[in-house]
Amino acid sequence: MEIKPIRTEQDYQAALRRVEALWDCKNGSPEFDELDVLATLIEAYEREHYPVDLPNPIEAIKFRLEQQGKDTRALIGIIGQRTRVYEILRGKRSLSLEMIRNLHDKLGIPANVLIQPISRIRRTERRGAQRRTRSRKLKMSV
Repeated sequence: MEIKPIRTEQDYQAALRRVEALWDCKNGSPEFDELDVLATLIEAYEREHYPVDLPNPIEAIKFRLEQQGKDTRALIGIIGQRTRVYEILRGKRSLSLEMIRNLHDKLGIPANVLIQPISRIRRTERRGAQRRTRSRKLKMSV
């Protein structure tokens, strides 16, 4: 059992191959200990080199509703009235601290996901799409 730090992509690939070979080893064996250490090293390497971004807060809310078999009406009372829910889901209004607390407490959405600002890229893309649609309508009416 020769374990060394994972510093390069080649080291990472070699560690993955070794984990695959050790996958069905018996619990408590030296091979199992090697597998455990390699898994920890691989996890640290992946955290540094392949970070996973947190989901957009709006997408996280929609996903949780879908998981629970609910629709956006379930947000009335958690976020506010129907118009407030609509504004939040359309990205026209940001979540307040009280809304974040309610969503976390009542739907179990992690607060660190909800605290993120709503993506400005999404808003800009939406505006660009609206402009293109308007220009097409103008061309068609001419």
